Amino acid sequence: MNDWPEGFSGDNRGSRYGRGSSSAQPESARVMRQVRRGPAASPGQAGYGGGVPPQPSYVDGGGYGPGDGYDSGYNTGQVYGSPGGRGPGGPGDGMYEPRPAPNWRRRIKVTAITVVTLLVVTSVGTYFWADSKLNRDVDLSKVIERPEAGEGTNYLIVGSDSRKGMSAEEKKKLHTGSAEGKRTDSMMILHTGGGAPTLISLPRDSNVTIPSFKGSDSGKFYPNTGRQTKLNAAYAEDGPELLVRTVEANTGLHIDHYVEIGFAGFANIVDAVGGVEMDIPQDIKDTKSGADLKKGKQTLDGEQALAFVRTRYALAGSDLDRTKNQQKFLSALANQVATPGTVLNPFKLYPTMSAGLDTLVVDKDMGLFDLASMFWAMKGVSGGEGKSMNMPIAGNSANGNLQWDTAKVKTLVNQLKDDEQVTVSGN
Repeated sequence: MNDWPEGFSGDNRGSRYGRGSSSAQPESARVMRQVRRGPAASPGQAGYGGGVPPQPSYVDGGGYGPGDGYDSGYNTGQVYGSPGGRGPGGPGDGMYEPRPAPNWRRRIKVTAITVVTLLVVTSVGTYFWADSKLNRDVDLSKVIERPEAGEGTNYLIVGSDSRKGMSAEEKKKLHTGSAEGKRTDSMMILHTGGGAPTLISLPRDSNVTIPSFKGSDSGKFYPNTGRQTKLNAAYAEDGPELLVRTVEANTGLHIDHYVEIGFAGFANIVDAVGGVEMDIPQDIKDTKSGADLKKGKQTLDGEQALAFVRTRYALAGSDLDRTKNQQKFLSALANQVATPGTVLNPFKLYPTMSAGLDTLVVDKDMGLFDLASMFWAMKGVSGGEGKSMNMPIAGNSANGNLQWDTAKVKTLVNQLKDDEQVTVSGN
């Protein structure tokens, strides 16, 4: 007896249609009997057509009974990789654990550390960048027979007519001319210490005695011959070192630091800070300096500022009035540079520093902190906290130069040495 459907009997292989069949007729369709899971068939129904053979029970999965040691997890709704049965039908079905609240204290701490780190790195980088740009070309160790240092710090600030790096067009625009070499039109002593700063102008026509000195380049000794001349001649003869030597010998005041700036650098600094506001006391028109200014408050750009501080022929007091204008302007410039609008604005700060540092000439011992101290002191003078004056003048000497008032100068120098409040008045 064959329990297989027709066409699957070995006796009917010759009549099959399909692969390996010689019959041209297709085999009859095979009918899949419906399989129903239900009670197991009785023993008499075990054959074909007698029912479905017994099926395994899936009570605990895969036909395994209790104690077989296997649990597929399907009846519990457990999904692999989802602890706690968080799958369909399990506890928490359709729900997720809430996201933890952000740790704001930690975020603020990380942000603060990041900001501080950036500020430190930027500040250190800026310091080394600025320090590398300083032109430390003046060697004060070459100055001989120096007076003893007193209390506080004394800066000799010089404005030279150096045209180094200027094009022909810039010289024409700034009315500087094309003279070779360097001369100085402005010289000031700035004293800083425990009290208010003092700014003292030394007129270029001041009568001084050139002391004995050693050549800054040659090292040759030049003895004191008693030769008297204008103060700015010392600078023209042997540069900053002889100028410092001459100022110290004629005043008895020790100079701690030397700072010099040329025409181009001065104008560039003014332009970099966006101009400097000044109250011009009178109309000024001077063809030699190029000044053409009206009386009253106005903002001077670099070209106008340079013309203003160089003008003397249009002023009644000539060089003495010019030194007063120079003091006012330099104090105003320092005040402008030290404002938060410049210091906290990198688009102003870096161009200003670059313009100044590129053209500043200082002594070998000058540091950025010394330079910053000088600017803050000048800002104090502008704000009324300090005092500005000319060197006391007694009149003209026999050679026509301005003669200092010896008694007043001695008192002034002693007060500066002792870092006391200056009571002496100048011209």
